[in-house]
Amino acid sequence: MASNEQKAQQLIAEAEKKLNTTKGIFGSLFGGNSRVEDAVECYQRAGNLFKMAKNWPQAGSAFCEAANLHSRSGARHDAATNYVDAANCYKKSDINEAVSCLMKAIEIYTDMGRFTMAAKHHQTIAEMYETDAVDLERAVQHYEQAADYFRGEESNSSANKCLLKVAQYAAQLENYEKAIQIYQDVATSALESSLLKYSAKEYLFRAALCHLCVDLLNAQHAMERYVQMYPAFQDSREFKLVKVLIEHMEEQNIEGFTDAVKEYDSVSRLDQWYTTILLRIKKQLNESPDLR
Repeated sequence: MASNEQKAQQLIAEAEKKLNTTKGIFGSLFGGNSRVEDAVECYQRAGNLFKMAKNWPQAGSAFCEAANLHSRSGARHDAATNYVDAANCYKKSDINEAVSCLMKAIEIYTDMGRFTMAAKHHQTIAEMYETDAVDLERAVQHYEQAADYFRGEESNSSANKCLLKVAQYAAQLENYEKAIQIYQDVATSALESSLLKYSAKEYLFRAALCHLCVDLLNAQHAMERYVQMYPAFQDSREFKLVKVLIEHMEEQNIEGFTDAVKEYDSVSRLDQWYTTILLRIKKQLNESPDLR
């Protein structure tokens, strides 16, 4: 009994044969379109068989061929669907090919006015750059584009989720002003909702730490503004930590700074992002003879 890969290869050969027949004059006169449809079906079946055999590059290639044929025949929605199928296969073997296929799908969806679909695929590309390719600058670009499309479709929750990723990586890439602006905007948005209000303190905390990476005086002014925006922030552990850190920075008390962070971490565990940012602030404290 033939293996799934062998069956898939036979279907590819069959698809190519059908396409070659449509190229002649008689082929185009007698059932050219139905032969193209048959070829598409062969490529799709081959793609699924390659998937079963876990031959991801060949599966991606088969779905891509099906998408190209759909595209040429004007079946745009089907083309986009098959480009996404191809991308899902390429994801497991070739990130660049996966991105290329998703960008083709995005082009079709934006042309059709399906911006939510386009946004979701930009988000998928961003996630690939974030985890597989580890290219944070490209991840940021795609998260921003996703947020832009989501916002245009009034999907503000999805837009903010993408923007928070932009802020997270902007801060890591030392683009603090951009991160601060996003955290402040998302905090303002959260304060408008009784359900999301509580999360505002985290965004204001992150913004305040980014301020400390830039300028101590600005951070102090920002803290005053944040209390005006959200009076309950003043009672939070996050607010109290930032105030203590500012005091230790003014006194150039590195030991006090470290102890304050340790004490906070013993109750509320600080993740990798917070640790990175706090270490940068501490490094500035080490290097600056006078921060006042």
